[in-house]
Amino acid sequence: MGIAAAMGSWSARHRWAAVGGWMLFVILAMFIGQSAGRVDVDEDRAMSGEVSQAATINDDAGLKGAASEMVLLQTKGAGKATDPAFRAAVTDVMSAVKGTGKVTAVTSPYATRTISADQHSALVRFDMLGDKDDASKQVDPVLDAVKAAQGRHPDLRIEEFGDASSQKAVNDAFGSDFATAEYSAVPVALGILLVAFGALVAALLPVALAMTAFLAAGGVVAMVSHSVPMSDTANSVMLLVGLAVGVDYCLFYLRREREERAAGHDPQTALKIAAATSGRAILISGVTVIVAMAGMLFTGIGDFKAMGVATMIVVAIAMFGSVTVLPALLSLLGHRVEKGRIPFLNRRKKAAAGRPADSSSRFWRAVLRPVLRNPKAAVIIAGGALLAIALPAFGMKSANLSMQQELGDSLPIIQTYEHINTAFPGGPDPAHVVLKADAINAPAVKKAIAEFRTEAVSSGASKGPVTLTVHSAQNVAQIDVPLAGGSDRAKAEADLHLLRDHVRPDTLGKVDGLQAPITGETAGSMDFANKITSSVPPVFLFVTVFAFLLMLLSFRSLTIALTSIALNLLSVGAAYGILTAVFQHGWGASLVGATGTGAVAAWLPLFLFVILFGLSMDYHVFVVSRIREARMRGLTTKGAIEHGITTTAGVVTSAAVIMVAVFAIFGTLSMQSMKQMGVGLAFAVLIDATIIRGVLLPAVMSLLGERNWYLPRWLHRLPDMTHDESALPQPPAAAPAPVHTGGYGEPYPGGYPGQVRDRV
Repeated sequence: MGIAAAMGSWSARHRWAAVGGWMLFVILAMFIGQSAGRVDVDEDRAMSGEVSQAATINDDAGLKGAASEMVLLQTKGAGKATDPAFRAAVTDVMSAVKGTGKVTAVTSPYATRTISADQHSALVRFDMLGDKDDASKQVDPVLDAVKAAQGRHPDLRIEEFGDASSQKAVNDAFGSDFATAEYSAVPVALGILLVAFGALVAALLPVALAMTAFLAAGGVVAMVSHSVPMSDTANSVMLLVGLAVGVDYCLFYLRREREERAAGHDPQTALKIAAATSGRAILISGVTVIVAMAGMLFTGIGDFKAMGVATMIVVAIAMFGSVTVLPALLSLLGHRVEKGRIPFLNRRKKAAAGRPADSSSRFWRAVLRPVLRNPKAAVIIAGGALLAIALPAFGMKSANLSMQQELGDSLPIIQTYEHINTAFPGGPDPAHVVLKADAINAPAVKKAIAEFRTEAVSSGASKGPVTLTVHSAQNVAQIDVPLAGGSDRAKAEADLHLLRDHVRPDTLGKVDGLQAPITGETAGSMDFANKITSSVPPVFLFVTVFAFLLMLLSFRSLTIALTSIALNLLSVGAAYGILTAVFQHGWGASLVGATGTGAVAAWLPLFLFVILFGLSMDYHVFVVSRIREARMRGLTTKGAIEHGITTTAGVVTSAAVIMVAVFAIFGTLSMQSMKQMGVGLAFAVLIDATIIRGVLLPAVMSLLGERNWYLPRWLHRLPDMTHDESALPQPPAAAPAPVHTGGYGEPYPGGYPGQVRDRV
C-alpha cells in the first residue's frame, strides 16, 4: 500500500480524529500566527546592492527615511518666478503646509535654487512628519492646504507630488481593485464547481479545503516571517496558488471517488481506490509544485523569496489536507456528498439498471479520435500553432514599468508628475547619493562633493539643481541628483550608469574611506531588473531538472519525464509569446483594456514561469497517472491514452475554467503589471488545459507508442515510486454488459472506460 493509500485508509477509519485534527491544526496555526505577528520585507533591503547599502548607512546613523513632498508653482502666462505675485504665492504655500502641523523641513525655492531654467516654475520642498510607511494616511490636510492655495492664486498652477501624495492617489484609485479581485475569486470558484458537480455539498468541499488550507498557511507564514520576511504581494499570490491547488486536488479526489461509486463500488471501497490513485497523483503533483515554487528562492530578492516560501507552505498544507481530512469527510458524508442537488444542473443518469454511467467526456472523445487517428498531423498543427504563438517571445523586452506606463495618464497625480518633470527633468525621482565618512566636513570630502555636484551636471547626467544635505553629527550626507532622462526610463538609467561608472569614481571615489552608494527610484528599479535577469538561468535550471527527476521517479519512464518537461516549456513559451504580442507590440491590446506599455513587467517572466510550470505539472501528473493506470491494466497505449484523457477531461476542464476565471479577474485591474499577470496566466492555463493536454500530449504519446514506458537498464536501480494498479479492488459483479470499444476497435476489458479493472 502506498503512502497516499495508507493515509487515506487511516483517515477513513478514524474520520472524527482526522477532521478534528485538521480543524485543531487550522485554529492553532491561525492563533499562533496572529500572536506572533507578521514581519514584512524591508523594500530597501529586498536585495543586495547599493540600495541596501544606502539604507544601512541611514539606519546606522539613526536617520529614518521620511516621505518627501514637493509643491509645484508654475505661471500660466508670461509671469516669472521672480515676480512679487509669484513670491507671495510661494510664501502662502509654505505657510499653508506648515500650518497643517504634518510637515517638517519646508524649504523655499529661492534658498534651494529649485527654479526652472525658463523662470516659470519653482518647487517648495518639505518632508512629512512620522513614519514614511504611514505618511499616505497623514497627507490629506497638506493636500487640502495646497488645494486652498490654488484657489487663492488662480493665475498660477499649484500642485503637490511626492511619496505620500502619490501613494495615496494610487491607493484611492486602485487599492479596492485588489480587494475586489481577491474577494471575487472564491465565489467564482464556487459557482463553477456548482455547475461541475450539480450538488452544493460536493461543490463546497473543494472551496472549504482550499480556504482552510489558506487560513492555516497564513498563520504558518506569519511564524516563518520572523526568519523570511513576507509581504502583501506574497499573501495575494498564496491565495491564488492555494485556491488553485486546493480546488484541483479536491476535484481529483472527489471525482475519482464519485466515479468508483457510479461503477458500483460501496463508498468505502470507492474511497480506497481514490486514495490509492488520485491520492498518489496529488502527492506527486504537490511535491512537483513545491519544487517549482522553490525556484523563486534562487532570485535573492526579498519579495520573490517571500512568494516562494508562502506558496510552498500553502501547497504543502493543501496537499496534506487532500490526502487526510478529505478522505475522512468523504467517509463521513458517504452518499450525502450528493446533497443539495441543483435541479436544473443535475445531469440525467446515463445508464439503465445494472449499467454504470460512463465518466468519459463526449467532447474530448470527439476531439481525440482524429488526433489519435492522425497523431503526426496533430503534432505538426498543434505544435506549429504553439510555436508560432511563442515566436514573439524571442523579442521580448522586459522593463520595470514607469509610473505613467503602470497607471496611465488619467490620474491628476500623473499629470502633476509630468508637469514637474517637464520643468525640472528628473526632479520627481532624483538619484540619492548617500555619503558616509569618518569626518563628513573634512576638506577632502567637501572638495570631492563639490566636484561631484559640478561634474554631475557637466557630464550631462543631470540638468540640476544638484542639492546637498549634511548631517554633521552622524558624519552622513546626501546629494540629490535629478537625472536628465527624467521619466524616460532608458535615458534615466543611462544617466545613472554615468554617475556610478564615471562621475563617482572621478570625484568621490578618490577619497579613502568615503562610502557613496547611489540609490533612489531609478536605481532600485534598474538593480531589480538586473537581478531578475541574472536569476533566470539558475531558476530555470533548478525547476526543470528537479521536475524531470520527480517525473522520472514517479513514473519510471525516461520518455514520460522528457515529454513532460518539453510540453510544459512549450506551454510557458506560448504564454510569453502572448504577453509580448499584446503588451509589448500592442496586438489586440485594446481587447483586454491594455495601454501601449511597450514592454513586459520585468518581474513577470520569471514569476509566470514558476507559477505556470507548477500548475501545468499539476494537470499533467493527474492525466498521465490515469493513462499509466489504464495501460497497466491491459489496454494498449492508444486505448489507455483515450481512456486517460476522456476520464480526466471533466476534472481538468473544471479546474482550468476556475483558474482562467480567477486569473481573468486580475486581468481586469487597472494597473498594467497586474493586467499583464492576469492575462498571461489566464491564457496560459487555457492553452495548457486544451491544446497541450487535449491534443499534443495524446498525439505525442500515440506516436511514441510503447516507447512511452522506456527506462534504460542502467536506471532500473532508481527507487520504485510507482504502485500496482492491478491490486485495486475489482468492480462488483453485475449483469453482463456490452463490450465497448475504444477509438481503434479495441475492447475495454470489463466494461466501459472508467470501469476498466482487468488484471495485467
